[in-house]
Amino acid sequence: MLSYQYTARDSATGRQVRAVVQADSEQSAAKLLRNEGLTVIDIRPAEQGGLFPRRSEKVKTRDKVLFSRQLSTLINAGLPLVQALRSVAAQTTSKPLKIVINHLISDVEAGSALAAAMSKYPRVFNRVYLSLIAAGETSGTLDQALERLADQQEKDADVVSKVRGAMIYPLIVLVVMIGVVVYMLVTVLPQVEVLYADIGSNASLPLPTRVLLAASAFIRHFWPVVILLVAAMFVFGSRWARTLGGKTVIDKAKMRAWPIGGLFMKMYMARFSRTGTTLVASGVPLIQVLEITGQAVDNVHIEASLKAATEKVKAGKSLGESLQGDPNFLELVPNMLKIGEQSGSMEQMLGKAADYYEKELDLEIKNIQTIIEPVMMILMGIMAFTIVAAVLLPIYNLASQAGSVV
Repeated sequence: MLSYQYTARDSATGRQVRAVVQADSEQSAAKLLRNEGLTVIDIRPAEQGGLFPRRSEKVKTRDKVLFSRQLSTLINAGLPLVQALRSVAAQTTSKPLKIVINHLISDVEAGSALAAAMSKYPRVFNRVYLSLIAAGETSGTLDQALERLADQQEKDADVVSKVRGAMIYPLIVLVVMIGVVVYMLVTVLPQVEVLYADIGSNASLPLPTRVLLAASAFIRHFWPVVILLVAAMFVFGSRWARTLGGKTVIDKAKMRAWPIGGLFMKMYMARFSRTGTTLVASGVPLIQVLEITGQAVDNVHIEASLKAATEKVKAGKSLGESLQGDPNFLELVPNMLKIGEQSGSMEQMLGKAADYYEKELDLEIKNIQTIIEPVMMILMGIMAFTIVAAVLLPIYNLASQAGSVV
């Protein structure tokens, strides 16, 4: 039995009622409500409503991979779809995924196609997933489509994990550097500041020292303002990053900024090629492949390039020629596409491009890790030298003046 949240009108009183009903499917829930004299206005799975909408849809990638492989195996073994879904639901340890699968079972039992049932959960099943499931259902190769999806999800998750891993070290070092500077300004510098009283006015202090003293005083006296400013920058920065303008700037920086530009470009090319391979192998039409991969790559500039290429393909131009010379694509991709189009082996060529860029991504990550460590050490050294010089330089000057007087 599943829970459904409904809004209905009581035929006897005319009042609107909102509550939850238990039933095997939406149709069964609606029938129960009608039998009670209620006119249904809206009905949906209870887990999608309330104060935290769509909480049940937070499904981890590894759980989706396992779901795809298990369902593929069961369907390949000859089990009917509903029975296969029930078996997977019984085996899964992910409560959010179990809820989603139970809703899928209800919809499929009611006559819905699996792809249509999954489309109600866009945060669990993206366009790539839905397109492959739809193509698999149409061609009768649903088990193969699910297996390809599992492979594609695993490889994509592996690529993203490697990129994130490469970014963690410099971020940790940066946070530590900022923490050390703040600690020095708040605790160490005020203790040394009393020594500067013998020097006279602040105007006679070196510029680095005056800057540090001003920063220290501001943080100590206006720390609530500093916290609010940092929080506001984080909140508004996060919101800006989700806007089209913010994504345009950030995505361009990812593709061009040193030393991460090459890393992200190879990741985007690997993701485009791997997703394209999976879609082409499942028989998805080329125009739809370009639309879906544009969204899957998750970069507005590459998506714009693919939209432009789509228009050229519609006009009769080959995909390889449409992407040739595009600054948002590395040269190997259009070349491999040309070979694939000429030889009728698009799937194989995209697969080889994906394999190549995934290997190149590993090398790029190693190169960045080799470069980042000495760069961060140099930056930490410069920071430490600057603070120590700013603190000790006035004391050294005072000692020199005292020595000259003696």
